Parts: sequence; C-alpha cells; structure tokens
Amino acid sequence: MRAPLRGNSRRLLPFAALLLALLCVVASATAKDLEEKLHDTQGKLSHVRASQSALATTIAEQNHAIDSMIGEVSALRQQQAAVEGELEAKQAELDRATAKLAADKRRLAIVRARLQRALSVLRQRLIAIYETGSPDMVDVVLSSASWSEVSTRASYLSQVQEYDDSVATRVKSLRDQARAAVRRMAAVRRQIKAARDEIAIKEREVAAARQEAEARFAELKSAQAARRQALDALESREEALSDNLAAITEQMTGEPASAGGEPAPLTPGEAAHYISESQASVPSAAPSAVAAAIEAANSIATTPYVWGGGHGSFESSGYDCSGAVSFALHGGSFLSSPLDSTGLETWGVPGPGHWITVYANAGHAWMIIAGLAFDTVGGPGPRWHSSPVSSTSGFIARHPAGY
Repeated sequence: MRAPLRGNSRRLLPFAALLLALLCVVASATAKDLEEKLHDTQGKLSHVRASQSALATTIAEQNHAIDSMIGEVSALRQQQAAVEGELEAKQAELDRATAKLAADKRRLAIVRARLQRALSVLRQRLIAIYETGSPDMVDVVLSSASWSEVSTRASYLSQVQEYDDSVATRVKSLRDQARAAVRRMAAVRRQIKAARDEIAIKEREVAAARQEAEARFAELKSAQAARRQALDALESREEALSDNLAAITEQMTGEPASAGGEPAPLTPGEAAHYISESQASVPSAAPSAVAAAIEAANSIATTPYVWGGGHGSFESSGYDCSGAVSFALHGGSFLSSPLDSTGLETWGVPGPGHWITVYANAGHAWMIIAGLAFDTVGGPGPRWHSSPVSSTSGFIARHPAGY
C-alpha cells in the first residue's frame, strides 16, 4: 500500500514546484505593478504639489488683495452705519421739532382765543367811553353833593380806570405772546426745513455708501470665488492622489496608512491655563513666539465681533474669526499681514502643530494655542475656551513650521 503512495508523491512534486514558481512569478508581478503604481502616483503628486507651489505667489497676491478688499468693505459698512446713525439723529431732531411746532400751534390757538375775548372786552369799553365820555376828577368833585359821595365816586372811577388799564394790559400781553409764538413757530419751521434738507442729504449719502459697499462686496465675493476655484482644483487633486498613494502603501506594507489628527498632548509646562474668556496663562515652557501669540490673543479677547475687523489693518475696534486668528499669529511674528479664512487654508504647513494649530475653511477659522481654543464661536467676538467649541471636521489644519 505504501509503495503506490510514494510513487504518487514523486509524480506530484513537479506540479507543486511548478505551482510555487507560478505563485512567485505572480507575486513578483503584483509587487512590480504596485511599485510602478506607487512611482507613478508619487510622480503625479509631486507634479501637483509643484504646480501648487508655483501658484503660491499668485495665491499670496490674491490673499493680499482680498484682505484689502475685506478691510475696505468693512470700512464702508462702518461708514454706512455711521451715516445711518446721523440720519436717525436728524430724524429724531425733526420729530422733536415737529412735536414742538404742534405744541406751539396749540398754545397759539389758546392765546388767540384769549386775545379775541380781551379785544372784545376792550372794544366794549371803548364804545362805552365814547358814548358816555370819560369823567375826570374835577367833574366828580363838582357833581358830588358831599365829600362822602366824592370819595365813593372817586373810588369807583379809580376802579373803572384800573379795569380799563388791566384790559389794555391784558390785550398787550396776549398780543406779545401771540407774536412771540409766531416767531418761535417760524424758527421751528426753519429748523424743520433745515432738518429735512439734511435728512435728504444723509439719505443720499446712505444710499451711496450702501451702493459702494455692495459693489465692493460683490467684487470681493468674485475674487474669493476665483481663488477658491483654483485652490479646490489643486487640493482635490492632491487629496485624491494622496489617498491613492496611502492605499498603495498600505497594500505594499500591509499596515494602515497613518492620518493626521489632533495635536499631540502637551507635556507639563507646555499647556496654557484657562483663566477667563479674556485671559489665558502663558506656559513656562512656551517659546517666546508662542508666548507673544498668547499675549496678543489676550489683548483682543472679549472685543466685539465686527465683520471684516482686523483686515486691511490689524488694529480694529472689533474682530471677525480670521481677523482674530491673524492678530494672534501676527503677535507671534508668524504672519505679516492679515488673512481671511480661505487664505489661512494655505498658510504655514499642513497638519496640526505642537504649539499652534489653525483650523480653517471657506466660512470660518479658529485656532488652538498651547492646548486652549481661541474662537469667535461661543461668544460675540474672540474668546478663550477651555475646550474647542468648533468642530475640526470640515476644516483644514495648518501650523507654523517648527511649532
């Protein structure tokens, strides 16, 4: 029984050797194909990165132009808001003057009614004096039978004279009040006319400022779209090639390709401590540039959110997201001029940094400095946060080289 088995084994040996040789050839061909794919993909990736590097100067120029436009649009919007404030003040002045005029009209109507009544009384007295005459003291004495009658008639005459005088005085006073009310009303009417003229001018200024701001903003959006298109074309191509390269490498090594993630944990002495929304401590082990960036962020933390704030110029009464990040980076001498959020996508080097990581996309930018988040989300302007309030998903991570 054993002899036939040995014979069969001898006959199978050549087939096994042939199969092993074929497997080696296939494995060799597969490895060779993978190496060729790897080499080809690396070449394409290098070409894309070279193209991206060649485009860096153009993108930098676009970044500078866009930042200037953001600063101009922000200034135009602030100018528009100031003119609108002046317009509101003038409108309030007009409303007060109109109310005052209405009150003066009511007072004048009352004074005129009183004056008409006083004039009617005066008219009646003048008619009575004309018809009966105006007796004097001599007539009283001569026509009186006794001193008692003289005294009585004299007292009566004096009262009549005082009444006549009071009627005349009342008429004069009411006449003067009416004239004064008319003069005041004329002055208020002139004030109203001047206010209306100024309002018309301010309305034209507001319309012009709004039109200029909208036109400049349209130019800004067009420039941003052109830059975004160029960046997306390169980034999507690079991302696709990088993913392909990682897959080939994984096939060749049998190990999953590593991907960039969150910043590595900081060691004792490297982490900043959250004190408040407006202040973070400087770690004892922090490099001077990082310390300066933290101090810069401290100086603008809790300032109000202002669209375009910090662009065109680092100094501003308020900051938007990319303006705040740019200000902090400028404090550490990592940035010489402000960048918007899209511009920050190509700033520095790819991936999270050890000390500083900037997360940016087309709509927002925020950063982590020494373990603390600095962000305009979560508050009405730039604030410190003990933990991130914005997600890292959908953001491109960048950091200054060496940090």
